[in-house]
Amino acid sequence: MQHQQDLIGNFEERQFPDFRHPTIDTLIWGSKRHHIPILLEIDVTAAREAIREQKKTGQNISFTGWIVKCIAIAVSEHKSIHALRKGKRRLVIFDDVDVTIIVERTVPGADETLPMPYIIRKANEKSVAVISSEIRTAKQSPVAVGEVQIGSTRAAWIAKISTMLPRFVRDWFFWQPLFSNPFLFKRMMGTVSVTALGMLGQGGMNWGIPIGMHPLIVAVGAIAKRPGIVHDQIVVREYVGLTVLFDHDITDGAPVARFIKRSQQLIADGYGLLPETKV
Repeated sequence: MQHQQDLIGNFEERQFPDFRHPTIDTLIWGSKRHHIPILLEIDVTAAREAIREQKKTGQNISFTGWIVKCIAIAVSEHKSIHALRKGKRRLVIFDDVDVTIIVERTVPGADETLPMPYIIRKANEKSVAVISSEIRTAKQSPVAVGEVQIGSTRAAWIAKISTMLPRFVRDWFFWQPLFSNPFLFKRMMGTVSVTALGMLGQGGMNWGIPIGMHPLIVAVGAIAKRPGIVHDQIVVREYVGLTVLFDHDITDGAPVARFIKRSQQLIADGYGLLPETKV
């Protein structure tokens, strides 16, 4: 009879890292939202070519940064899409579009990376170049031990202690006050979330359906080459898979449809990249 240890094989046992608790909290609270996903496929051929041409001149434009700009402009024109609830009977509709992106960073003292949020403030007023620069800086900025958010204004020891507390304590002292105060939520979380999932499907189209807490969440999938029709001719085009999730408690289909139509137009036209467009 084979020994039981032989059936198990070699293994390593580690302590569960405390810094993962905020991610778990986000998934738990996000799963309670009434998000409706919409899957899109948008032609980004013109934008991709413009980005490649600009890189030849030394301008390092981020594709994700450009998507953030397009989404921020569309939101600024349809502001109800990123409104936040204030109690049961009020909505707060902000002029500024604060976009949260997720940046993979190495956690000090750990052997793995952690997805950390970074908020691009007033993304609707910034150029594509400025947003791209902010993203690069966020990827390179130092992360304090115990911190779970890039550019956080709180002391790192506060974040470290909060990750070690039981979940019901975190809910009581942090998450519940956050959701009851739209101004605190905007300051801490932004109003829109954009996450890039392109690395999950190199070479083919994909759509991600993330879980989150924002009233508007946009997931950017992989870019794939597909046949398209231009001037009645079938040509090879580049398409990106985009998933838009909106909170059905906040808004309904008609405003969302107008927002999506505008977003598709901005992205397909290469907004902010081509000479005939404005930044």
